[in-house]
Amino acid sequence: MLTIHRVRAVRLTEGGEPDAGHAVVVSGGRFAAIGPYEELLAEYGERARVREWEGVLTPGRYEPDGPALLERTYWPDPREAGELGTGALTGDAITGPAFDDSRWGASARRGVQRLLAAGTTALSGPFTRASVRTAVHRSGIRVLPLPLPPGPRPRALTPSGAADFAVFDEDRGCLVTALGGRLVYRRA
Repeated sequence: MLTIHRVRAVRLTEGGEPDAGHAVVVSGGRFAAIGPYEELLAEYGERARVREWEGVLTPGRYEPDGPALLERTYWPDPREAGELGTGALTGDAITGPAFDDSRWGASARRGVQRLLAAGTTALSGPFTRASVRTAVHRSGIRVLPLPLPPGPRPRALTPSGAADFAVFDEDRGCLVTALGGRLVYRRA
């Protein structure tokens, strides 16, 4: 199914100038077209649903510290607040047999949710813990090697490119994150 994402503006590259009145068309997991909303509506409108967001659509964020955030930081479950508190834990606070593979997998899922809520669509790897690798793989977030290879960056929006994007409001808060055209985060 085709979806037109209508926004206030589209920013094709990180730090690029926003194109006011532009929109994107997503077909499956790829961008079918990027351009002025009225033109896209005229061409695709009869075959597409339209989603409207009050923000600027941009390439998703790249998080270069993926392993540190998901393998060396523990994100407590709210039910663990009495035992561990509510903030992220690092260092000596996360050692010992209580922090087994199952617990690390759950922590990684919560960490990935936080990243998606910040508009992250790609992060660095690799991951050494099997449970963390599984959580990251299941989320659909893209894992890129460090350093990033030369050439076009994955954070540029291009027709026929992967429909990985985020929409941010004027306060730079993330409204929506999409991976391969699928909404994986939507602010309530």
